[in-house]
Amino acid sequence: MKKFTIFLLLTVLTTTGAGCFGGSAETVAMENAELAIWRVFDNDDTFQEIIDSYRAIHPNLKITYKKLRFDEYEKELLEAFARGEGPDILSLHNTWLPAYQDLLEPMPSSVTVNEYQTVGTLRKETLAVNVEKKTMSMATLKSDFVDQVAEDVVLDYRATQDSDPEEKIYGLPLSLDSLALFYNKDLFNAAGVATVPTTWEEFQNAVELLTAYDKNGNISQSGAALGTSGNVERAADIVSLLMMQNGTEMTDERGRITFAAIPEDSAEDVYPGYDAVSFYTDFANPTKKVYTWNEDFSGSFEAFTNGQTALFLGYSYHIPLLRTAAPKLNFGVAQVPQIDPAVRKVNFANYWVEAVADSSEFKDWAWDFVLFAADEDNVGSYLEEAQKPTALRGLIATQLDSELLGPFAQQALTAKSWYHGYDAPAAEQAFADLIDLILAGTDEPDNALSNAAKRVAQTYTK
Repeated sequence: MKKFTIFLLLTVLTTTGAGCFGGSAETVAMENAELAIWRVFDNDDTFQEIIDSYRAIHPNLKITYKKLRFDEYEKELLEAFARGEGPDILSLHNTWLPAYQDLLEPMPSSVTVNEYQTVGTLRKETLAVNVEKKTMSMATLKSDFVDQVAEDVVLDYRATQDSDPEEKIYGLPLSLDSLALFYNKDLFNAAGVATVPTTWEEFQNAVELLTAYDKNGNISQSGAALGTSGNVERAADIVSLLMMQNGTEMTDERGRITFAAIPEDSAEDVYPGYDAVSFYTDFANPTKKVYTWNEDFSGSFEAFTNGQTALFLGYSYHIPLLRTAAPKLNFGVAQVPQIDPAVRKVNFANYWVEAVADSSEFKDWAWDFVLFAADEDNVGSYLEEAQKPTALRGLIATQLDSELLGPFAQQALTAKSWYHGYDAPAAEQAFADLIDLILAGTDEPDNALSNAAKRVAQTYTK
């Protein structure tokens, strides 16, 4: 476990004045604290300016940054917590928060940390002071961040089992990603497709023009990497997006899984959830005009990287991966297609939040750092270095003109997520199996949809 030492700077009997956010500050002995931060994907250099800026105010604080591989992250995280060696600050996917809630410290109403302040007029002195700061109100969370953030990071908290629940903030994002449309400009030009599709009808038309076959009738060039489960990255996200765009109610106000139901206001026995899955699988169905993809392709990202497919649905984190894997690939990014943007505009959110561990010895320090890092005045360096789209309303306008990040910034306000259970991988597997069943035609549509909903509902119980 981490240790800290206290050293006496001075002893006085007077206060030094008001602290930040209306709090108080008085001279104290300085605490040497230490924070361990665990994250995925981002190297420490993307975070260094934020760390340096914070330590300029708090030179007594030591911060260690550890980047872990995504495929090993959860295992190492849980094992570290079991040993009592977990980090103070950890990144969690927006769909993981309910599962990790018992390991997290909700944001308190205020924090108290040590800072150095210069006081006096004629004879200036630099003193160590305790500064009490108000944190973030629920109103500020909802006004500063795009709507989906509060939907994910606010959870019910009970001080005891018998206590009434109260809403608490369990994390803050530094960015917010959403599904976007990647397109191969050279393949578009060669096929005579002049504009990037903005609706799914336009998307289908473009796919037909962009798909090519060899002399044996096999697909030699795919128009779009869609339709299957195993070799399409984030297939469950894409199907969720289509469902929500099609008016599917994924859950009701009580949190029950409802994507298999017929809407109450439907005049016919129409399952919008099934229609969305069927639309998706048509791209891998040889009997359909839009057939363009199958399980023979190694993977959607690889196919796009190699120029085997013209369209790929992905996230901003795919941009540096594409630049590394195929530096000469002539690609662009556009907003994801909609059914009818004039009627309903829905995008799919996928992002990470910074949370504080309940086991941390320095919870106030940890929350103060998270608030500092996520603040509009400080997070810009991270967004620029990591090339990530913002989660803050106030910074969206600064990214709109970016050729690659602009589409993600444009989608932020309408980006939605819906899963709030305890086992996101199991829910994703239920969607993958649903895709396989609909594609194979081996089960009745309403039965396949109902079984998938039941499996997802099971993940909402601890």
